[in-house]
Amino acid sequence: MGTRLPRVTSPELVRALKRAGWRELRQTGSHLHLNHPDKPGQIITVAVHPGRLVPLGTLKAILDRAGLNGDELQKLL
Repeated sequence: MGTRLPRVTSPELVRALKRAGWRELRQTGSHLHLNHPDKPGQIITVAVHPGRLVPLGTLKAILDRAGLNGDELQKLL
């Protein structure tokens, strides 16, 4: 059974993704694009708005694309 997703801000999410091996590729305005050396061609986009929580649907989509679940994100925070 899955656990609830933690509520995180975008800077916290970016920090956790970097700990999981994702690297900054580029930034266009407030959108940060990350890639992973083991997943060529795979790019994750995170809208960076400090102080605002990432909506749960958006968080779930980002985690699915990154191959992570709520438990793994919790450990990376």
